[in-house]
Amino acid sequence: MKYKTWLLDWLENYVKPSSKIRTYERYFQICTLHIIPALGNYKLAEISVIDLQKFIITLLSNGNHKTGKGLSANFVNTVISVLQNSLKTARLIGLTPEYVANKIKRPKIVEKQVDCFTCQEQKKIEQYVLHSPKDKLFGVVLCLYTGLRIGELLALTWKDIDFGKGLLFVSTTCHDGNDGCNHIRIIDSPKTVHSRRVIPLPKQILPLLKNLKKRSNCEYIIADGDKPVFVRSYQRTFELLLKKLGIEHKGFHSLRHTFATRALECGMDVKTLSELLGHKNATVTLNRYAHSLLEHKTDMMNRLGKLL
Repeated sequence: MKYKTWLLDWLENYVKPSSKIRTYERYFQICTLHIIPALGNYKLAEISVIDLQKFIITLLSNGNHKTGKGLSANFVNTVISVLQNSLKTARLIGLTPEYVANKIKRPKIVEKQVDCFTCQEQKKIEQYVLHSPKDKLFGVVLCLYTGLRIGELLALTWKDIDFGKGLLFVSTTCHDGNDGCNHIRIIDSPKTVHSRRVIPLPKQILPLLKNLKKRSNCEYIIADGDKPVFVRSYQRTFELLLKKLGIEHKGFHSLRHTFATRALECGMDVKTLSELLGHKNATVTLNRYAHSLLEHKTDMMNRLGKLL
């Protein structure tokens, strides 16, 4: 059996039934755009670790079909996971004599520099949003004070808010998709099991949400009239907002980074912040926000120095 035949069987019969829709779509894209063109015609039982490692080196050096440049270490590691999972399953059901993909050398991932807004930029954004007639912009402020991911934000319904207890429940996410004919919104389970979480809302946010609910004509908190909002559309709305305010472009995810940075600056402990962000553990939070923590440590040490 050729590897391309097995990959399509594996995607349909092993990945699709047990994975999130987005995971299946991502794996399918990786297989069709990268793995099958390079390794698809190899006989499944004859793929060697050398073949796999050469393929990985090619991806890192010039794997981007659009630019001719190398793909990121993070993306290549996802490709390796697809290779390993597909070949491990093939070995388990007896299609290959041995499993060699565990010998692939993974590229080292360098933690990205956290990009967040300054206090002045944050205040500028908040003032504009809170005085804007466009209710859908309120999601920007909500992210600044909850650390929600964009998919989690746009999947929120009014049922996810307990106004009595001041709690926000994160139980779903959404992403843009296509049903073959139309651009659609796909509601899915959160990114990881740890992403299911309860976030206490700051008391200053609650009255703003209550007023927004009175004006709302949609079951979703962030809506354009009576219709929910697509992820790409909201990202574009945010891009235009920053441009209008004369603030340097940053991705929507920077709102989440800004929340985390402000939380640390206010003295929030890392364990609590980790749970609010939906991270797997505090180590993930520590690694990602080490720079912010260093500034906080410096401030604490300077306070201690005042005792001299």
